[in-house]
This record gives sequence, structure tokens and C-alpha cells, in this order.
Amino acid sequence: MRKQNFIFLSVLMFIVLSCTAVSKKTEDKSFVRIENGQFIRNGKPYYYIGANFWYGAMLASEGEGGNRERLCRELDSLKSLGIDNLRILVGSDGERGVPAKVEPTLQIAPGVYNDTIFAGLDYLLAEMAKRDMLAVLYLNNSWEWSGGYGQYLQWAGYGKAPVPAIDGYAAYMEFVGQFVRSDSAQALFANYVKDVITRTNRYTKVRYIDDPTIMSWQIGNEPRAFLPENKASFSKWMRETAALIKSLDANHLVSTGSEGKWGCETNLNLFEEIHADSNVDYMNIHIWPYNWGWAPKDSLTANLEKAKSNTKAYIDEHLAVAKKYRKPLVLEEFGYPRDGFRFDKAAPITARDAYYRFVFELVEKHAAMQSLFAGCNFWGWGGLAELSSTHESWVPGDDYTGDPAQEPQGLNSVFASDSTTLSLIRSFTLNVRGK
Repeated sequence: MRKQNFIFLSVLMFIVLSCTAVSKKTEDKSFVRIENGQFIRNGKPYYYIGANFWYGAMLASEGEGGNRERLCRELDSLKSLGIDNLRILVGSDGERGVPAKVEPTLQIAPGVYNDTIFAGLDYLLAEMAKRDMLAVLYLNNSWEWSGGYGQYLQWAGYGKAPVPAIDGYAAYMEFVGQFVRSDSAQALFANYVKDVITRTNRYTKVRYIDDPTIMSWQIGNEPRAFLPENKASFSKWMRETAALIKSLDANHLVSTGSEGKWGCETNLNLFEEIHADSNVDYMNIHIWPYNWGWAPKDSLTANLEKAKSNTKAYIDEHLAVAKKYRKPLVLEEFGYPRDGFRFDKAAPITARDAYYRFVFELVEKHAAMQSLFAGCNFWGWGGLAELSSTHESWVPGDDYTGDPAQEPQGLNSVFASDSTTLSLIRSFTLNVRGK
């Protein structure tokens, strides 16, 4: 009996020490911290203008879709613009051949991974570290273009996930609304979170939890409750997932990936509830003037001032919540279509440039005041991608752009040929970083 007790205590001590080793906080100043509502990096306030680069891990792979030469050129271009913060998808989920889903997928079955994509993520982080860049890595998606909610429900036995392009968004949203109520689907996701966060980079030999290249783990891309009756379940899942991430990694920030009130059943109180949690370090919002009807496709220029006014009001109402909890606020997604709602690179970008300038000026102003409004990530970087001349939506074999598979390619992408936008970005990143 005494021997059994000794074995039990030894095992218990091993588990405690293992958990402590995983969650031990490092005092390395290169990790982004938060002090008095500000991001702090290397002992200084950190404000930024960044980009969405969702396809980075796929492009960095040596498998299908990968192109490491292009990846390095894209990172060099972004760095030359003064961009040091990239928001990136960890990987796509599930079976291939589904319309509007990006490929190749990372998690091909629960806990079964396409190692070339994991190698791509490792390589991407290694290359970003060389350029002193930071990654915000999101782990899930409420939308169909990378599997996410729908794929976990499908794996958990809820039936085949509807495809919005075929079945309509009403059917899709009713289906994926089950995710925040499903213990089994959430358990599959939790296992994935553990697998990702506890990785060691094969190129640098650095554990992810010890890598200051990662600024934040993000619960998902635009996580939603989808139905008013799901709000309590949604809040509970967000709270539990934030706690899980913190238990695995005490060194990195945790964020939600929320759109703000728009993604919280238009309920600002729900936004406040999920961001008040002590394991959520800062607040996120997204703003989409075209998608939200502020600037319809036939009046993008005519409604530009309305888009600007609504943008400032949306930031301000969420900034009031941020001030209440002394947490930074980041506008981590925003975009504007090209003039005339055209998608080709030759189409003018006058309205987009004006809208970008407006957002950048807000970031610059708040950086100068050392406000809680700490930065933005435009959507999205298309860089050197070439567009198909025969179809609008992405299909396997096409270049990755800033636009995910379900959207017309070129809709919101900033390409390397968009010289006026690049000049605008460069001028403001220098100003913001100098504050």
C-alpha cells in the first residue's frame, strides 16, 4: 500500500511539474506584454499597422500550394513597407474538394495532420523571426472557407456541413450555430489547440510557447454565437478556450478574433462579456463597409464619407469598452473594394486609398496619445499573386491572394502593383512606429 501511494504521488508530481513547465512564464522582454492598457515590446509601447496574411503557412510549405521563394519575397516586401505584424491562419480543416474551402488542409481528420503544412508554419515563423516580425495565429474559423465550426460538427457526427455557395448561408448558419452547444465538437477542437500550441519548431528547435515571434494565440476568425439563444453557450466556450490556451502557454497573449458587436448578435454587452474575461488580454474588432451595407458596390465612392463616419463610431463604441477594462483594442480586419467593384489589378483604388488613409490617421492619432486603440491589420495582402483570367473564385492551383476561397479574388487584396496604397502604408507605418 505504501508503495502504491508512492507511485501515485510520483505520477501526480510528474503531472504538476509537466504542467508547470508548459505554462511557466518567461520574462523575455521581446514577448509582447500589456502594461496599463498598452502593448509593450522590448520595454517600449508597441503600436502598429499590420496586414492579414492568412495563407502564410500554406505558402511556406514544400507541398502543394507552397512557394518558399514567393513567401520570402512577400515577407521582404511587407517588411520594406514597415509592416511587422501579420495575422495568419494556422491551418484549414477537413476533407478536400469542398467548394470554397482553401487547400491543402492541415488537419485532415481529428488529430491527423498534413505535416507539410505544419512544416510550412514552422518555416514561416522562422523566416518572420529573421525579419523581426510578429504573428497573430488564429486557431479556428466560424466560416466555411477553412473548415472550422462546420468541419468539427461534421466530425462529431452532426451530418454533412452545408456549403453556403450551394445550400445558402441560412442553412449554413443554422448548422454551425450548433458548435457552441456541442461538447463533442469542442473537445475535438480542444485537442487540436493542444497539438498546435505544444509544438516545437523543426527549423529553430524552439517550442512555440517559447517563441516571441508569436504575439498572440487567437481563438478563431470571427467566432460567433450565430443565434440569440446561443449567447450564453458562446460566452462559456470562449471563456473555456481562453483558459485552455493560457494553461498551455503563459508567455503569449490571448485574443478572440471577434468582429465586435457585429459578430455578437449586434449585442455590445456580449462583446464586453467575452472580452472582460481575465484570460483575454486585448480586444478585437473588424469593419467591413461593403459587406455591412455602408457602401454598396454601386456607390463605393459616393458612400465613402458614410463609411468613414460609421467606422469611427464603431471604433469609438468599442473603445469605450476597452477603456473600462484597460485593455488594448485592435482593428484587425478592414477592407474596401476597388473602384467600380472591379477585381482586376488595373482597376483604380481611389476610394480604397482614401478609406485606408482615414483608418491609418486614426491609428496614428491614437499612437501619438498612447491611447488604448493600438493598431490595425488591413485585409489583406495579395502581394505577388497572379489572378486567373477565366474565373473569379479561388480553385486549387490558383495563387493565394488576400481573398479567401469563397470571395472573388482581388476583391479586397492589396497587390505589389498597387503603388499608391503601398506608398500610403509606408508613410503611416513609419509615423506610427516612431511614436
